[in-house]
Amino acid sequence: MKPPAFEHHAPETLEEALEVLARTAEDAKVLAGGQSLIPLLNMRLAAPGHLVDINRVASLDTLEVTREGVRVGALARHTRVEHSAEAADAQPLLRAALRQVAHPVVRNRGTVVGSLAHADPAAELPAVLAVLEGTVEAVSSGGRRTIPAAEFFAGPLESSLRPGELAAGAFFPALPARTGTAFAEVARRHGDYAMAGAAAVVTLDDDQRVCSARVGYLSVAATPLVLDLTGVLGHRPPVTCDWAAAAAYARDHIDTDEDIHASADYRRHLAGVLTERTLRAAAQEAL
Repeated sequence: MKPPAFEHHAPETLEEALEVLARTAEDAKVLAGGQSLIPLLNMRLAAPGHLVDINRVASLDTLEVTREGVRVGALARHTRVEHSAEAADAQPLLRAALRQVAHPVVRNRGTVVGSLAHADPAAELPAVLAVLEGTVEAVSSGGRRTIPAAEFFAGPLESSLRPGELAAGAFFPALPARTGTAFAEVARRHGDYAMAGAAAVVTLDDDQRVCSARVGYLSVAATPLVLDLTGVLGHRPPVTCDWAAAAAYARDHIDTDEDIHASADYRRHLAGVLTERTLRAAAQEAL
């Protein structure tokens, strides 16, 4: 199928892009990588009157790594972030998740911020941003605001961006000391959307006991779901933690639906398995 007619805008500066978005408001979509938006247009599941193509806005093609974390501009492609050694050192969970995003040809064009703005609950990066408690920076002709991940994802394919706003960047915080991460997902084929996925972050205290354990899930709820499993695991060294109890807790606290790929029971089972698997791996990495 072909997309419905739209007016194409190609601003060359952020100011020009914001001016177009201010004029077109709710009848506009922003085009960056296009790996999610173009299929929606072709299937006519989206029919904006205006497409604001930001690919000429060089100031948005940024990747900044500091001691505080990784800041990704709206035009930074998946592959650039995936292959950045500095970004992987500061935030290894980001690379682990990016390697599960579709295939290299998609990652060559797709953007990290575009994936977040698309707000697909089956995508990897929203779950990563949520479990890390990262943020999205929104800009408009009226100013800037920083949106916490917990407030950014409003529903399936729905973010809290307002009409006229552009997701200009995202921030993934660096890890505290003695912290490990792990990412895993189960899909019918590599590169497909996952039937379930999990991103775990485990922090140990000075006595090598678990003091924080969080898991972010994809493909199990309408928005990225995060469970704090610290209390379930107790203040214990990883070798004595009851990982099975954490898996059972996840199964009991995930209210998911069935679809053509998996029943709700099977999806909860996968979430439990992935919970235990990623928590164990993250704790091991933290040691």
